[in-house]
Amino acid sequence: MIGLVFEKEPTLARRDLIDVGRGKKGTAPGLVPALACAITTVSIVGVGLSLTMALIAVRLGEQGYSARAIGLNPAAAGLATLVGAAFVPAWARLVGVKRLLFLALLVCGLSLAAMALTDDYWAWLAIRAVFGAALTALFVVSEYWINAIAPPNRRGFVIGIYAASVALGFGVGPLILTLVGTASAAPFIAAIALFAAAALPIILGSGAEPEIKRAPSVPVLGFLLGAPVATLAGLAHGAIETASMGLLPVYALRAGRTAEIGAMLVALFALGNVLFQLPVGFISDLMDRRKLLISIALLGIFGALALAFVQTDGFLLFCGLLIVWGGIVGSLYAVALAHLGSRYHGADLASANAAFIMLYSLGMLAGPPAMGLGMDIFGPNGFFYGIAALLTLYLGVVLWRSPRAIS
Repeated sequence: MIGLVFEKEPTLARRDLIDVGRGKKGTAPGLVPALACAITTVSIVGVGLSLTMALIAVRLGEQGYSARAIGLNPAAAGLATLVGAAFVPAWARLVGVKRLLFLALLVCGLSLAAMALTDDYWAWLAIRAVFGAALTALFVVSEYWINAIAPPNRRGFVIGIYAASVALGFGVGPLILTLVGTASAAPFIAAIALFAAAALPIILGSGAEPEIKRAPSVPVLGFLLGAPVATLAGLAHGAIETASMGLLPVYALRAGRTAEIGAMLVALFALGNVLFQLPVGFISDLMDRRKLLISIALLGIFGALALAFVQTDGFLLFCGLLIVWGGIVGSLYAVALAHLGSRYHGADLASANAAFIMLYSLGMLAGPPAMGLGMDIFGPNGFFYGIAALLTLYLGVVLWRSPRAIS
């Protein structure tokens, strides 16, 4: 998933809420279809993203590519996000929010069709970058829409609903692979059909089209130093989520399991995200989110090491722990985002969110190759060792830069 660049400043959020809610007739019911439209859009994005990541990882793994090479492929999408996110507000201003959503869906469908026509590694790498740029537009515009109606005192819970819907979409993609298999063009055709269907709720969703009027400046270093607990959580989450979606199928193959089992592991990881987002979001509205983020990181470290330890003791135990662990580390994103929303206001909040998306994208770029290298060196469990090391590094930097977070 992608950071909320446009988690709005209070005045703009209130104005957008009034504009979207009243629509053309001045009535409040416009809020519901607008929110449903945005949630449906990002859920479909999650389906396409997870299906593509798992499918390509399995295909490349079966062709004998190294885990590092496989990890480089999803990193292309991270680079597209890092570069393309800054241009999305200008695109939305030029063509309008709904038209941009339609255009992004069209590009996603064409990209999937191109992937179905070739098995070439370098061609997939280039197509993956185009696909990632289109997904970035879908995420940023949809998140802008959702964030415009998020009440400040329930910010964590609302973002939890959003994150749960995206995680649910992530879970559906791998399940499609278990139904249609991975050896033919069928999963690509299924994904294309889903992206085409996603246009319908955009057409029916709302008569009030929100506007993106300007893009904030992005002093990344200033917000990195000012809120390291939240911004570095974005980097850690981007690395863990992307590596998990792309390399859990490879982990299964390296551990002697089938490609279908690998797709199921991705679905279990996503299931944990769905189950944990709402309760963790609710908790984040009641306590210091810095302490909650540190607690999540600690539990993520212990969970990763436990998964490496129990892998040979029982597959059912491993699957149950994977669900819990996936829900815990998957909460980093929503809690960190809510922390930024509660700390910054006005233009500072927009800039902080822009820094968050950039660090998330850097995590997408660095995470899969790093975890893949760990698997090449230490075997299948190198995947979990690498994630534990990343979260340990996150805790070390956070406690060094923000020691008051634990007081």
